[in-house]
Amino acid sequence: MPLPLGHTALGLASYEVVAGENTGTGRLKLFLWIVVLANLPDLDMVVGLLISGNGSQFHRGPTHSLIFALVMGFLASRTWRLNPIIPKISFLTGFTIIFSHVMGDLFFTDSPVSIFWPLVPPNWSGSYSGWQDVIHSVLFKGLCDFGVIIGSVLFISLIRMIRNSEFGQGSRLSSWTALFSRLGLGTK
Repeated sequence: MPLPLGHTALGLASYEVVAGENTGTGRLKLFLWIVVLANLPDLDMVVGLLISGNGSQFHRGPTHSLIFALVMGFLASRTWRLNPIIPKISFLTGFTIIFSHVMGDLFFTDSPVSIFWPLVPPNWSGSYSGWQDVIHSVLFKGLCDFGVIIGSVLFISLIRMIRNSEFGQGSRLSSWTALFSRLGLGTK
């Protein structure tokens, strides 16, 4: 189950695919913004903890949906106007980073996510996670995300290697073309 470390790794990999280039923003500020956006759907756990002491009460509901990622991606692309410390990102970048969380939960957990909410009823987690359970998971179960982190690092390294190679010529489109060609998936 991806926890904050795994979701951050997926968010960084997603950023590398859609944005990848230096936006002129400090790396630390950009990294912290990616961490926030990649973990934003789990805000529902904080709400559950504050309202009822059960972090799972509202977990994997509307915040784990396509519509949430679209709306929050839009807001994330506009947030830089409120405070200059927030990096300027595009809607596509914000959406992709947030949606990487939903896809991570969809593929790496057994519990269903509410990806098509509000078209279908939400899939609530249904278990119990008190403050101690949530804190313990965040602090000590991060090692479970090791595979997700390693996979994301390898993916980012591959994208950067191709982007900087003679085949990639520095652009995202040619990087993907070169990757598909090397994998034998290119058009002839």
